[in-house]
Amino acid sequence: MKQLSLIILVAICVFSCKKKSDVELALENNKIDISVERFDQFFAQTNLEELPKLKKAYPFMFPAAIPDSIWIEKVNDTLQQELSGEVDKVFVNYQNTEEDLEELLSYIHYYFPEFNTPRVITTTSNVDYRNRVIVTDTIVLVALDVYLGKDHYFYQSIPKYISEDLRKEQIVVDVAEEYAKKHVFQPERKTLLDEMIYFGKILYFKDQVIPFKLENERISYTQDELTWVKNNESSVWQYFVERELLYSTNSKLPNRFINPAPFSKFYLEGIDGESPGKIGQYIGWQIVRAYMDNNDTSFKDMLIMNAEELFNKSKFKPKKK
Repeated sequence: MKQLSLIILVAICVFSCKKKSDVELALENNKIDISVERFDQFFAQTNLEELPKLKKAYPFMFPAAIPDSIWIEKVNDTLQQELSGEVDKVFVNYQNTEEDLEELLSYIHYYFPEFNTPRVITTTSNVDYRNRVIVTDTIVLVALDVYLGKDHYFYQSIPKYISEDLRKEQIVVDVAEEYAKKHVFQPERKTLLDEMIYFGKILYFKDQVIPFKLENERISYTQDELTWVKNNESSVWQYFVERELLYSTNSKLPNRFINPAPFSKFYLEGIDGESPGKIGQYIGWQIVRAYMDNNDTSFKDMLIMNAEELFNKSKFKPKKK
């Protein structure tokens, strides 16, 4: 009996390893290699004579209506120089971030073979933390001055729940999210359930393309926050169901349960202060995971599914602790 059990265990391990190695092998044979273009440094070092060359190499960075004199003024501006100096201190070595981005892009190419490798370009943005990453069909633009570390003095006036994400480790997560938005199709987001499923799809997309990042990092939670939502998943779901919030079109619900915030707003004493923000995104994530576990649907097809149909077929049951 012991020998039979050992054989079964070995067989399971071999099958699991083979399944894993198939994906890894595909990625190894199709590894995307990028060379990050440090436009932020090129711009900081330019002058009136060299500017035309820079504009020719990066025409999309220079609106035609703005004269060269304005760009040179910006290069010599003390705030711009301070931004560039602080970026250079934090990003002395970009290798780890570049490797993360290469792995992300390789996973995207694996799931979407039609995907073309973009140019990855870094810049500064006067600390515009609302637009940290811009993704097009050909370019990934990353503003490095919003990834200097959560305690950087540039971020003193920014709410803590936002500044927590302003660190270099977040770059690949933000890039993954922007790509997710390009692949998730959901024409209507009228109800709370619509919003939950939409962001659940985005988080599931991250599961697939940045599995090398921790679960809490994919949703931008601390480990304690993730533990809290896991421990209270059943109670949160009960709250949504009992108050008939899932199909509600109340415009206040996204701010209470979906959008980034210091905490989710249940209006219950004690819970509001303990809960992390965007808890509706987390529940939507679990619904999408349940759907993929219980249905034979491709990753790509799931991303464009109707939210209500996905929910009805998910057989979602919140975890009880």
